[in-house]
Amino acid sequence: MKTIAAGAVIAAGLGLAAWTGVSALQGREAAPPQTAAPRASPEAGSATPPLSPSRQRQAARAGATATVEPPSKVATPMAQRVGVLGVLNKRNGLSRDLSLMPGQAVRLGDLVVRLRACEETAPWEAEHMTGAFVQTDVLGRDAKWRRVFSGWLYKESPSLNAVQHPIYDVWPKSCTMRFPDTGPETVAAGSDAAAASLAGSARRSSARKSPTTRPPVEPTPSAPSSNET
Repeated sequence: MKTIAAGAVIAAGLGLAAWTGVSALQGREAAPPQTAAPRASPEAGSATPPLSPSRQRQAARAGATATVEPPSKVATPMAQRVGVLGVLNKRNGLSRDLSLMPGQAVRLGDLVVRLRACEETAPWEAEHMTGAFVQTDVLGRDAKWRRVFSGWLYKESPSLNAVQHPIYDVWPKSCTMRFPDTGPETVAAGSDAAAASLAGSARRSSARKSPTTRPPVEPTPSAPSSNET
C-alpha cells in the first residue's frame, strides 16, 4: 500500500511539472516579440540645421527681392532736409560750400550763416526752382553782430534776391529732399475716386451727338368759309 501511494504521489508531481512546463511554453509563444526601443537621434528635437553658404546667399537675395519699400506719401520733413550753401569772400576770393540742415548755423570768422529752410520744386512741376531761407550776421568793428540779410535766395534766379554786402556773398546750391511718388492730381487705381472719375467720363462722352430730327408736321385743314358758294 505504501508503495502504491508513493507511486501515485510521484506520478501526480510529474504530471503537475509537465503541465506547468507546457503552460509556460504556450505563454512564451503567445507573447509578442519584444523589440528594442529606437534610439533617439542626437538631432531629434533640435532646430533646423544651418543652411550652406550658397543657400544662405540665395535666401538673402530672395529676402531682398521680397522686401519692397512702401511708396512715399509725403515730402521730406523740413527738419530732415539738407541744404548746401555757397559762401564767397570777395576780399580774398575764397569760396566754400556749407552743408546744413534747417536750424543749423556756421561761423566763418566774422560771418555767421544760418539756414532756416530749403525747398525744391517737385519733378512734375513745369519750372524747376531751388530756394533757401538764409540769415547772415556780420561782426562789426564795434564788436557788435548785425544781421545783413534774412530772406529767400534762389539758385536759378539769383536776381530775385541777393545778399547785399561788400565782402560776403551767399547763394543756395542744392536742397536734398524726397517727393511723394504721385502728384497732387494723381488718382490711385482701384480707389473710389478712380471709379467715380471713370463713371463720370463714361457719362460725358466726347463723341459728337447727331441733331435730333422730328417728323414733319402736316398742316391741319381749315374749315370752309361761309362766303364760298
